[in-house]
Amino acid sequence: MNQTQQAITTLISQVEASVIGQSDVVRALVIGLLTQGHVLLEGLPGTAKTRSVKSLADNLQTSFGRIQFTPDLLPSDVTGTEVYQELNGKPQLHFQAGPIFNSIVLADEINRAPAKVQAALLEAMAERTITVGDKTHVLPELFMVLATQNPVEQEGTYPLPEAQMDRFIMKISVDYPDDDAELDIIRLVRREETDPKLTAEPDTDKNNANTNTNIQLDPSIVMQARAELALVEISEISERYIVALVMATRKPERYLASSLSRWIEVGASPRASIALDKCARADAWLQARDYVEPDDIRAMARAVLGHRITLSYDALADGVTQQQVIDELLDYVVIG
Repeated sequence: MNQTQQAITTLISQVEASVIGQSDVVRALVIGLLTQGHVLLEGLPGTAKTRSVKSLADNLQTSFGRIQFTPDLLPSDVTGTEVYQELNGKPQLHFQAGPIFNSIVLADEINRAPAKVQAALLEAMAERTITVGDKTHVLPELFMVLATQNPVEQEGTYPLPEAQMDRFIMKISVDYPDDDAELDIIRLVRREETDPKLTAEPDTDKNNANTNTNIQLDPSIVMQARAELALVEISEISERYIVALVMATRKPERYLASSLSRWIEVGASPRASIALDKCARADAWLQARDYVEPDDIRAMARAVLGHRITLSYDALADGVTQQQVIDELLDYVVIG
């Protein structure tokens, strides 16, 4: 493991120290960061979605912006707006940047905003630019949208457009923690009431509080990791496995023994293949390998493909979830 990999591993450990019981979520956020992708977190209230994002930003020497999405939100609340000013007695318009001009942007409860706001956010996610009036403004080189949404509450929400869902490199389902993690959460919050700088690690000496020794990582580490990620090799067999998985969502009739043709209405776009390739290489890199194994592809398939599939009426009527479809996909699509 080289220095860059060690630094990113340290980043993961530091975030996990303040987000208990969500190691898979933390790992997914870091993979999104390494692959220059955006991540959608879906989970019930209180599952540390917002805390995970803020902790990631806190451990990087970079800017962080939070947008609380509401039904009355305006595009200018996200992008910024042109403000009238007088300079030396001459009137002029000055652009005042909005919260989207940060490196890590938390779009909290993203499905509460109307279509115009989603359109403004989509330009930022797709082009990494913002257009206000007749001028286009470039977003930071390190730019990532981390969005959250509640899967249960429907009142006052707007379903995300398919085009916008496709722009998220991964969609992560955030579950409730288990018994031991719940106990650790209670203890962590109790310690933070005394000193917010305390870590989630249990004290080894009860007479001496274990203080936080986290060090903020320079964003250049992320850029170096991205450069190394591009050098991770993937064999033709693995490439064809990625293609086979994606094509199975578009032509499920190839697998007559499965229920795929009955469950899938619309399959995944070519962005799914690109995303699965990137995420599989990131997963391999985090394990200190310079090559991709089929298990890396399988490990990332649920997060990458699930939200890109449109379920049929039969699937919805039977209560079939997108994750069940991906599980079926992995069972029937063979390697090689």
